[in-house]
Amino acid sequence: MRRVIVTLLMCALAVSADARQLKPPIGKPDSIKFAVIGDSGTGDQHQRDVAKQLTERRAQFPFEFVIMMGDNLYGSENPRDYARKFEEPYAPLLKAGVKFYAALGNHDDPNQRFYKPFNMNGERYYSFRPSLTGGVRFFALDSNYLDKRQLDWLDKELAASGSDWKICFFHHPPYSSGETHGSSVVIREQLEPIFVKHGVTVVFTGHEHFYERIKPQKGVTYFIQGSSAKLRKGDLTQSELTAKGYDSGYTFMLVDIKGDELSFQTISQAGQVIDSGTTRRIELKTPEGERPITTPIPKGRGSSRTR
Repeated sequence: MRRVIVTLLMCALAVSADARQLKPPIGKPDSIKFAVIGDSGTGDQHQRDVAKQLTERRAQFPFEFVIMMGDNLYGSENPRDYARKFEEPYAPLLKAGVKFYAALGNHDDPNQRFYKPFNMNGERYYSFRPSLTGGVRFFALDSNYLDKRQLDWLDKELAASGSDWKICFFHHPPYSSGETHGSSVVIREQLEPIFVKHGVTVVFTGHEHFYERIKPQKGVTYFIQGSSAKLRKGDLTQSELTAKGYDSGYTFMLVDIKGDELSFQTISQAGQVIDSGTTRRIELKTPEGERPITTPIPKGRGSSRTR
């Protein structure tokens, strides 16, 4: 009987260890590697647990930067808050030279754009290239105020980027199966035509306090990563939009890009891989850049509110 118990215990430990491993094809040599967090600035133990996992995973997956989906600091934003809600939880990563690139959320003071470690260079929206040879450019947007000036900027920058991969990240999700907020329809109507026109393949957002991967819409794959320190259990309805959803724990993402493939894993604060997969870059094949909708949009869902 004792031998049976020992054997079962060893099997359970093996399964647990296997669930914590990075699954192929993530971590390819010479790929662009980064992490994704969202709604992270609480300064509480949940944020610290996710930050600890993020730090530990970097030993296996040496990402060079992190993109932040907004709500970077909840509540007050004095110097002590910046330390408690950002600098201290991510201290090992910052010390190792990992860069953080922030987008603004509805709980963020726009003056965060002047905080040097967020790498916003004083701008509410901006773009950057992590590598001169990787063919990838990121576009951080301020979805709180999508005025004509910002939309014109995005249209122009995407057209001129010359990058194979154009990746946008911002706070409010154009598509969502959340009960509390749902899809940001107005933002979708403003941004989606620009994404389709210029061949944006992947979009990262936050705001909803869960993780959701949306089935491709007009060729664009949308991720919601809004549970890196906030969680709204039971809020995800698993609609026909949902490719994968998780609202039972806190999460972050690891992503790498090489050639025409983007591979990802979503990992819980307990270290469990709760989603993984690969997305291929889609080239525009028609003069209009039209790509078919692959998933119907549920009727009666969504909200025009952006805050």
